[in-house]
Amino acid sequence: MIVDCAVYEGGRRRKGELTLERAGAASREPGAFVWLGLVEPEAEELERIGREFGLHELAVEDAIKAHQRPKVELFGETLLVVVKPVSHPAGAPDAAHAIEVGELLLFVNRDFAITVRHGEGALGSVRERVEQRPQMLAHGTGVVLYAILDHVVDGYGDVAQTIDAEVQAVEREVFSAERRNPAERIYGLEREVLDLYRVAAPLLEAVEQIDEGQFEAIPGELHEYFRDVHDHLKRVTGRVWSFRELLSSALQANLTQVSVQQNEDMRKISAWVAIAAVPTMVAGIYGMNFDHMPELHWRYGYFVVLAFVAAVCFALYRRFKRVGWL
Repeated sequence: MIVDCAVYEGGRRRKGELTLERAGAASREPGAFVWLGLVEPEAEELERIGREFGLHELAVEDAIKAHQRPKVELFGETLLVVVKPVSHPAGAPDAAHAIEVGELLLFVNRDFAITVRHGEGALGSVRERVEQRPQMLAHGTGVVLYAILDHVVDGYGDVAQTIDAEVQAVEREVFSAERRNPAERIYGLEREVLDLYRVAAPLLEAVEQIDEGQFEAIPGELHEYFRDVHDHLKRVTGRVWSFRELLSSALQANLTQVSVQQNEDMRKISAWVAIAAVPTMVAGIYGMNFDHMPELHWRYGYFVVLAFVAAVCFALYRRFKRVGWL
């Protein structure tokens, strides 16, 4: 479906609605370009748009199938850029909620910018923000590409900030006095971190290609802006990689604590078993019902045996308490 279609001239949007039939002709007007936004279009619709704007059939096929990795490809004079916007579920109580990954394909030519969105990654705010900067928008479609990349990378930073808070919470839980096992939460966070790294790391090479490449749609005045996006993306990627190391350390510390707790439990169980063995042994001996046993017919024999059992159990209890087993 087409969410917005407009023609820009001199850094400003022309008034009035622009139909798809008129968009192709408008894009060929001198000093003007068309920005067309699509959301999960049907194959027939996208093929019709491809014919209208002269898109390469392989590029259109990529946009139809989606599920592409972040990349930059040049088809004639049209640049195809694939990015993966991400978002984190609002109000997620724990790391069991994985991040949501969308897909955005951008066809950037000197005469037009076509965005095809699958899943997450609405661009309404990007268009509004760009339209408020006519001096920059006057540089053409390269500004549209920069604004979208900047928006996507900022989204990576926001999600990384959310994951950072979750990682800190897990670290506090691992080293808290409460006997809880956050292993499942740690593994959930590792999945989130891997998902974010898979979409952010490949984009580094793509943005670097845009910054260093001599693409007709990207004027030299915009290279410093793309360089800023590249630097921001490098910081985010490095931060995400550090999350993996922190989570690995937290998981190792958690496993060590679980092992220590299990050893403590086993020592306590062993101590109580040793104490319980004394009355069990005495009861077993006197339960054999022999006729001739020491103190069997003595008047105070029962009380003496109970006192002996209690004394031995108390001595064992003090011993285990002293060595820290109880």
